[in-house]
Amino acid sequence: MAIVTHQDPLQLLKSRTQKSFELFKEAQKVMPGGVTANIKYFEPYPIIMEAAEGARLKDVDGNEYVDYLLAYGALILGHGHHKVMNAVIRQMVTKGTTIYGTPHELEMEMAKRLIKLYPGIEQVRYTNSGTEATLLAIRVAHAYTGKPKIAKFEGHYHGGYDQVLLSINPPLEQAGPADRPVAVPDSAGVDPYYLEHTVILPFNDLEACAAILKEQADQLAAVVVEPVQAGFIPATETFMRGLRKLTEELGILLIFDEVKTCFRVALGGAQSVYGVTPDLTALGKVLGGGFPIGAVGGKKEIMEVASPHGKKDVFEMNVTSKKKDVLFHSGTYNGHPSVLAAGLATLDVLEDQDNFETIVRTTEKLRRGLENVLKYYQIPAQTLGMGTIFNVVMTAEKITNYRDLQNANLSLRRELDYHLLTLGIYTKPLNRYSLSLAHGDREIQQTIDAYEAAVKRLLVARGSLVQD
Repeated sequence: MAIVTHQDPLQLLKSRTQKSFELFKEAQKVMPGGVTANIKYFEPYPIIMEAAEGARLKDVDGNEYVDYLLAYGALILGHGHHKVMNAVIRQMVTKGTTIYGTPHELEMEMAKRLIKLYPGIEQVRYTNSGTEATLLAIRVAHAYTGKPKIAKFEGHYHGGYDQVLLSINPPLEQAGPADRPVAVPDSAGVDPYYLEHTVILPFNDLEACAAILKEQADQLAAVVVEPVQAGFIPATETFMRGLRKLTEELGILLIFDEVKTCFRVALGGAQSVYGVTPDLTALGKVLGGGFPIGAVGGKKEIMEVASPHGKKDVFEMNVTSKKKDVLFHSGTYNGHPSVLAAGLATLDVLEDQDNFETIVRTTEKLRRGLENVLKYYQIPAQTLGMGTIFNVVMTAEKITNYRDLQNANLSLRRELDYHLLTLGIYTKPLNRYSLSLAHGDREIQQTIDAYEAAVKRLLVARGSLVQD
């Protein structure tokens, strides 16, 4: 028996990604922090990719990875699915343009598909991202109710703008009591106005939510919630049904942020799983088939506040410049035909035969495999999620909200993730796992084997494993 020499995963990663490092140094000269979005950065530097196919990525150093980030879940068919690629090319070639800048039939086609699938959607407006979708949903709620505040949940992310960039990852010493969380900015530059106009709620605690909402009901336009927090901590059925009943009684609109869960937990979203119908729904990610998109859907009566002619049946010339009670929403690229072609092709594949169920079964197989590895090596851990997305949480304790998650062994999970990167398994450290139709038995077995190798490395580093 010989003791295996411990290798620092960060040093291993650096030795494999020297070209990424050189390009990252160059990127820092022309982009703040060397990235186009803060979430794309991780220590010691982000790995720079140059190609992808199916379930795999290849970086600029030639290293190949099984990809579980999948553009934060957007690529449910994997990279470069032929039906998506062909649909986009066909749309551009046969129609003679990338975009009309006018209404077109694909807008209506996708809207009809969403209305059929989502219980809470009767009308649809498109945006260019999930962030824009939640922004529009909140504006619609304000316009419809005339109330000045919204409520969101601690630990829930709805985009990078001031009104909701609060208490997503708050330090617990600043976050207030568990049943009365306070608003903590997640960024410099957040307008203090929103600290007074955004109410923070505790997730999966109906009694505490009820107390807060009843106090604030006359000021609250809406409650916005991720039915599956961060894509992997599900609401309990009791909580979700109770929240719906409570908001109805108090005259507060309920907004489901299904940007992450859109076509991921079910084709009809989390609302179809819970049997709860929100007033407004924000969608994104998978909806665009790998292109930027968002959408807001909701009850017709509520969505009509965004109509350029109000609730009238007959359009009036130049009415938008005269009616100040009409909500303004615009965007040159809203309903982009190339994007909708990709999204419709994605939906076609998911609805064909049992493709969506196949991804769910693959996800469950991976989860069982990872849990078996962790259990065998006596590491307290669990996989947590719904449908085709999950996360690995290093604790055996029940996880129901943000504060529970902070008690998990995050440093152990981070170290595991860095080992996995050197073993060809890609996701951003601490991020959730998203599966695709391109993930097959080979990728699943490779991932399980890599997990076992990574766990052994962790145990060796702690002096608790001796290996031949």
